[in-house]
Amino acid sequence: MAFFIKQNDTAPILQADLKDANNTAVDVTGATVTFKMRPVSSTSATINGAATIIDGEAGSVKYEWVTGDTATAGSYFAEFQVVFSGGRIETFPNGDYIQITILDDIA
Repeated sequence: MAFFIKQNDTAPILQADLKDANNTAVDVTGATVTFKMRPVSSTSATINGAATIIDGEAGSVKYEWVTGDTATAGSYFAEFQVVFSGGRIETFPNGDYIQITILDDIA
């Protein structure tokens, strides 16, 4: 999944449908979901924030950008980490990252 946003923007919201290896929606009802993002060239997260569950049964989640999240233009890797009610942890997407590009503002 590729996502583009302009520097210093807080819209559009990043939305994803979390699916398992069989491409089946993962029920995240009652879970805690965190959005994590880091520059491609780094191992340290620049964002580690709460995501919102839109539709638990469908695995639909979103992250709403806040001021400062998109301040630095560049290429980033991102993922959603789910902690299920029983304590199990699973990260989505499983086999790759969400690729985010923050583009420079013109002025």
